[in-house]
Amino acid sequence: MDTSQLVVGFIRSSHGFLGECKVESASGEYEHLLNLKEVTLQYEDKTFKTEVESVSLGNNVAYIKFKGIDSSEAVAKYGRWSILVPRKYCKALKKDEWYIEDLKNCSLVYEEKNVPATSVAPRIVGTITDVMEGGAGYLLEVSLSENCDRKVFVPFNKEFIGKVDVENKTVQLMHLWILE
Repeated sequence: MDTSQLVVGFIRSSHGFLGECKVESASGEYEHLLNLKEVTLQYEDKTFKTEVESVSLGNNVAYIKFKGIDSSEAVAKYGRWSILVPRKYCKALKKDEWYIEDLKNCSLVYEEKNVPATSVAPRIVGTITDVMEGGAGYLLEVSLSENCDRKVFVPFNKEFIGKVDVENKTVQLMHLWILE
């Protein structure tokens, strides 16, 4: 996926008969969707670029009309598709917030405690392959470095995750035992 474009929402169903879609926001916030002009719709390896004709907000839903999708039957073809836009149209980030796409492919690093920092560099223990919503928050899906076939889930909270540096593509793991 082109990381210059990020997912801002998901088409859930039709709203009415004229091609308006019910859209769920990927961030949980909806105001930034009002500024959409052109988008890319994506599902697996299929993409469709289109213009936004109108956006209105409801209670935890956006109603969006895309050019070229003109009936409830046409909307049904795009159910579960993601809506991608350039970063400038995404929800603005606050302190300690990151876009999921920026966390993907970051190295998960562990630094031994009680060892002088100059003697041992942080060890790469895995690569973040995805971020998923769990019951109590987000989970990092990690492909382990020592066993490429094994993936684990690490809670994305301060107890288990330290410094996040998306520019250098590293995320600090606080406790090695969580990978067992």
